[in-house]
Amino acid sequence: MSAIEDRLQALGLALPAPLQLPPGARLPFPWVRVVGRRVLISGHGPTHADGSLAGPFGRVGAEVTPEQAHASARLTALSILGSLHRELGSLDRIACWVRVLGMVNSAPGFNRHPAVINGFSDLILELFGPERGAHARSAVGMAGLPFDLPVEVEGEVELAS
Repeated sequence: MSAIEDRLQALGLALPAPLQLPPGARLPFPWVRVVGRRVLISGHGPTHADGSLAGPFGRVGAEVTPEQAHASARLTALSILGSLHRELGSLDRIACWVRVLGMVNSAPGFNRHPAVINGFSDLILELFGPERGAHARSAVGMAGLPFDLPVEVEGEVELAS
């Protein structure tokens, strides 16, 4: 096992199976695109261990609490790590996290997007450490997200040479 997988196991966490799309959904793009040493990560949402979408669903500040959305952002980190592992073979190939865009399905007036997306960032920093895990980040509110997810995250990592 890789060092990152060892850390996951020590935290009692496991990478989920690939996303099981809802019936009728078609997403004609790769979850992870490797271009040289750049690895571009398409938007992911929270998933259960079996790859099914994880709730609660809805707008943060209405149907979903900020605490529930924070937990969803953490699950989204695991979903992304699962996609990266399937594409790269080992998470230890990641030299550093470059950037992250966290999107929050927000009810009108909700403005604590950074606190929600901290669920993602905190786990990445815990697993990769302050040097490899540090990333530029934006956390923004959206009027809606696919499948009524509370959060979606995309990003970029750089591979070791």
